[in-house]
Amino acid sequence: MSMQPLLIELGTEELPVKALPGLAQALFDGVIAALEKRGIAIERGDAKPLYSPRRLAVLLPGVAIEQPAQTSEVLGPYLNIALDADGQPTRALLGFAAKLGVEWTQLERITDGKGERFVHRATTPGALTLDLLQGVLDEALAGMPIPKPMRWGDHAYGFARPLHWQVVLLGGTVANVHALGIRAGRHTRGHRFHAPGNVSIAQPQDYAQAMRQAFVLVDPDARRAHIRAQVEQAARGVAGQARITADNLEQVTCLTEWPQAITCAFDREFLAVPQEALIETMEANQKFFPVLDAQGRLTEHFIGIANIASKDPAEIRKGYERVIRPRFADARFFFDEDLEQGLEAMGEGLKSVTYQARLGSVADKVARVAALAEAIAAQVGADPAQARRAAQLAKNDLQSRMVGEFPELQGIAGRYYARHAGELEEVALAIDEAYRPRFSADDIAASPLGKVLAIAERLDTLAGGFAAGLKPTGNKDPFALRRNALGLARTIIEGALDLDLKAMLVQANAALAAKGIQADVSELYDFILDRLRGYYADKGVPAAHFTAVAELEPASLYDFDRRLDAIGVFAQRPEAAALAAANKRIGNILKKADIAIPAMEDPSLMIEPAERALAEAVEAAYAETAPALARGDYVDVLTHLARLRPQVDAFFDAVMVNAEDPAVRGNRLALLKRLAERLGSVAAIEHLSA
Repeated sequence: MSMQPLLIELGTEELPVKALPGLAQALFDGVIAALEKRGIAIERGDAKPLYSPRRLAVLLPGVAIEQPAQTSEVLGPYLNIALDADGQPTRALLGFAAKLGVEWTQLERITDGKGERFVHRATTPGALTLDLLQGVLDEALAGMPIPKPMRWGDHAYGFARPLHWQVVLLGGTVANVHALGIRAGRHTRGHRFHAPGNVSIAQPQDYAQAMRQAFVLVDPDARRAHIRAQVEQAARGVAGQARITADNLEQVTCLTEWPQAITCAFDREFLAVPQEALIETMEANQKFFPVLDAQGRLTEHFIGIANIASKDPAEIRKGYERVIRPRFADARFFFDEDLEQGLEAMGEGLKSVTYQARLGSVADKVARVAALAEAIAAQVGADPAQARRAAQLAKNDLQSRMVGEFPELQGIAGRYYARHAGELEEVALAIDEAYRPRFSADDIAASPLGKVLAIAERLDTLAGGFAAGLKPTGNKDPFALRRNALGLARTIIEGALDLDLKAMLVQANAALAAKGIQADVSELYDFILDRLRGYYADKGVPAAHFTAVAELEPASLYDFDRRLDAIGVFAQRPEAAALAAANKRIGNILKKADIAIPAMEDPSLMIEPAERALAEAVEAAYAETAPALARGDYVDVLTHLARLRPQVDAFFDAVMVNAEDPAVRGNRLALLKRLAERLGSVAAIEHLSA
């Protein structure tokens, strides 16, 4: 089969930065789907979406130059309808043949479940791919996610940005296609300033190199790597290390075609401002890369990325430094004003700030969290007085000028202000760590007091949210209760805190009594467990393992985690499947029991050797596992229980549970009930049975 490379490029005005990768991927996927739909063979190789701020491109190493032969089959009428009693064609058959443009004698016959019928089969040569590319392009464009298409001129069509040129090449041939008012050619355009004229593409495989010569790195991975290398080299040039976040790097990659690093600096006096505020300004507002020292502290240097290889980079440097100075000056002004007011004084304003209509003011929430934090601290060995103090100050920075300008600095600003006010370092740090984890990949609070505050804050948020009728529905979660539930669970589990979650939820709920509202604690507990389902799934924990532990509803999430680990170990044992199946069988037997089951079995009613052997094994298992259960050594518990398999197997092979004698039957059911209780002491292991 003859193959040729295919190039499709759409040249536009500057595309939206955050939407650019998704648009490129959608065009790439759409072209491939449309080709495959038409049966056109593709050699993808390592092909991927290519894009820059002014272009979206698809480059495939090999595409068949024509479709394979097309076979069609059209089913006609059954014989009892198609032929009369003399075997002559009826009007139905003649009409079917006429519609297809053939004589009825040319039709074939096939037999299906309803009988014999006529069928028309035909084979036609496949169409040339060049002739099909118009439809391919139309379908690919129609499937692109553009919620608000931009329209230009007096045309009815729209796109993410106005289209200025289009290249569609199959091998060296220009396809006769058009889109959005532009007919395809072989001419693209280079860098807006370095190579503003047309660039001719002879063959698709020449595309990347031709664009490079026109000062465009059209491969986003190459552009991204180039930016990273330049930024890191520039930072080393000022004896520092660049802070390169994935988000900032991606945005700069989508803003440039020919990126060039420019090393800049600001006045050192600005370093007195919290570095997080300066970093936020550089990254979020200007897309600059801050430079840190070996200890991770911000230096006065930063790296800007120009989209041009300037003959006078000093002028670009001056521009970057000039644009950042006013924002830094504002941050310093806000910081100084806040220090003058003081963190404790800021808290006075929280009384007049509504947290939620039914839950009162932010000050009301602070009081509830402080009481929770004090109680939790006592349980985990932290200082209750420090916990209360940290909670009382934790929301005060919401009234600061700094957080008003930089909302992302909630807690961070409070840490700086607490230190300046002479608060204990543990208290200052906890004010910041109360917000952790701030996002899905973030770490939990590191300090003991930070963990306490993070838990207390989320407990009140969850209880209050449910009590006020703010439970998440679909995509709506205005109080971020899902995120808070996972943050709470992660802090307890990853912090190895053996806390009674149900008791804490009851306490958080009780604090809402003054507002005349209450949450359903059981519903809250289930909501938190449901968040954990995804958390463990991401860690590769089988759903059956999670369900097995969740059925027991452990009060402590740390205990939940240990049980889950133990089930993972147990599931690898050869006895696991058999014991899980046995426990499932026992559960079904007990559900169907038609008599009262005694609390304990009576040895005198045991007739069969197998039931006596199982009773002895169960008694021994209770004695052996009791200490391990008490100390939470669930692996040891399940290791002992695994040894019951021979006796369990022998029992079911030799003993009829539903004996005719009610006393014997009840006794055997009592034995199985005790066995099931111990087998299910760590988790409902029957869920491990396929």
